[in-house]
Amino acid sequence: MRHFLTLKDYTKEEILDIISLGLAIKKELKSGNTIRHLSGQTLAMIFEKSSTRTRVSFETGMFQLGGHGLFLSHRDIHLGRGEPVKDTARVISSMCDMVMIRTFEHSKIEEFAAYSSVPVINGLTDSYHPVQLLADYMTMMEHSKAKNPVVAYIGDGNNMTHSWLMLAAKLGFELRVATPKGYEADAAIIAQAQQIAKASGALLRFTHDPKTAVRGATVVTTDTWASMGQEEEKEARLKIFEGFMVDDALMATADPDAIFLHCLPAYRNQEVSESVLEGAQSVVFDEAENRLHAQKGLMVWLNKQQKRQ
Repeated sequence: MRHFLTLKDYTKEEILDIISLGLAIKKELKSGNTIRHLSGQTLAMIFEKSSTRTRVSFETGMFQLGGHGLFLSHRDIHLGRGEPVKDTARVISSMCDMVMIRTFEHSKIEEFAAYSSVPVINGLTDSYHPVQLLADYMTMMEHSKAKNPVVAYIGDGNNMTHSWLMLAAKLGFELRVATPKGYEADAAIIAQAQQIAKASGALLRFTHDPKTAVRGATVVTTDTWASMGQEEEKEARLKIFEGFMVDDALMATADPDAIFLHCLPAYRNQEVSESVLEGAQSVVFDEAENRLHAQKGLMVWLNKQQKRQ
């Protein structure tokens, strides 16, 4: 059974294969030649965390592929509320062809996958956001002129940082991470990524200085400073993260052809200035659309793997 919980579980070739499939399906859609790759199939979409892009992209994607996305909020089901996760997993997977979960603890999605009889996709956990990285790299392939990417991630050492570390380690490119002191990525995940990077040749660099990270980078990316569940820390984080906003001055130190990415939602003039987000180097809305296409590629790829079993 192939689940999609973290990029750590996938080879470089598999990651690129999924993205290439997504690009091919995107081309089909843009040409008006929609193929119902998942005709008659159902995707259970479990949301314990709210989302704009995750819900719209998965539900629209399943519709375009000929299937149906079933939205299940934490208020609609008994997951973790009296019914054990393993029981919910066995029930839902007996009725649906695939499951996407957006939740808090990564251990919950791991437990769900362990008892699921169908592929489980991580729509986001506190530890990883792998579907976003598929869309991000797809966007880099479409917009970046660099043959050897140098990615600068600026901000909090969160699930996006962890996912960038895994993508860079698997694909073998240079990633520079700049975080405030005390807000670094998880040490265990850094160690895992560094171990993987030994085989791929990836360069993983860490600093507390955004200028050091961005200088000459071909891709600059960031994320909100206060993720879901950290709302009470927001005011304190605004002070701690001063100097970490990606603004015009910081972007000017990157490669002249550098692109700017953000997984959205973006808090303008906090982690990114209005001028950068709306500027010529920003491809964030193409990136957002690519969530749809990358995830369609992922679902079709997982379905093919399931058929081979």
